[in-house]
Amino acid sequence: MIEAPIDIQQLWNLPKEDFLKVSRMVFQWQAQHNEVYKQWVNLNKASANELITIPFLPISFFKTQEVIIGPKPITLFESSGTTQDIVSKHWVQDTALYEQSFLNGFKLVYGAPSNYCIIGLLPSYLERANSSLVYMVNQLIQASGHEESGFYLDDFKKLATVLKKLENEKQPVWLIGVSFALTDFAAAYPQKLVYTTVVETGGMKGRKKELTREELHEVLTTNLGTPPIHSEYGMTELLSQAYAIREGVFKCPPWMKVLVADEEDPIELKETGRGVLHVIDLANLYSCSFIATEDLGEVFDDGSFKVIGRIDSSVRRGCSLLVV
Repeated sequence: MIEAPIDIQQLWNLPKEDFLKVSRMVFQWQAQHNEVYKQWVNLNKASANELITIPFLPISFFKTQEVIIGPKPITLFESSGTTQDIVSKHWVQDTALYEQSFLNGFKLVYGAPSNYCIIGLLPSYLERANSSLVYMVNQLIQASGHEESGFYLDDFKKLATVLKKLENEKQPVWLIGVSFALTDFAAAYPQKLVYTTVVETGGMKGRKKELTREELHEVLTTNLGTPPIHSEYGMTELLSQAYAIREGVFKCPPWMKVLVADEEDPIELKETGRGVLHVIDLANLYSCSFIATEDLGEVFDDGSFKVIGRIDSSVRRGCSLLVV
């Protein structure tokens, strides 16, 4: 494996003032060693003087190209999709890097996983191989160490019983689920959760009438009686996640940043405003850290952002089907 240009451990506490410097180093290294990205950079003839001048690789390249640095690795993450979709493939050289990224990202928002019983309600993801989301949640479950932590598939009756027990014990619970499974569970077993944090990760997957994020959160809050519903912003093509703890406003960890481009002029990048979201994920060292997504959103002055919807002409990702 080709040696990275930075000490990976410095990413997890990266000072805001160093983000541009480190991004430049990663850009120069990836433009040299990633053949797909090198071609894209040469076509765009761009520089890295500022974040807004770095060329961002269209996320669709992960569907047709091997976006990797070094020899082809063993670990492959694939996006969800229908049988007609061409799925994204993210080859990961170092799963330890992914684990450090999502564990440090989790701790920044929620504290240690060992403080929680961690429950995954991800039936559609467990039914297929190579899901980065399942990998992440499984590792968090292991880090939790609680006897009730685990995946509950569609066993709603058992989940309701376990949640009642944990609520009685005043045990903090971190329940992450795909949207359609959460709404099905909430409809079948309405209750009042006090010590449970519910985190939706999108994905109605065509199984129901699609809801806006606000509508989804209202349904879940009404049926589950929880404090504000949280959201997770992640995707197969990234090794980091952003979390929204209220009103759908996501905040990035120190090694991740979101920029925005005009939908009509994708070359014109800005640090704030509305348009197509462009993500810098410095944990994506051995693939590409500069990804032009197909999500529409708004980036605010403090670097937080909202997701508004999808580009009309894009193929919808299975893990992000909410039209907000």
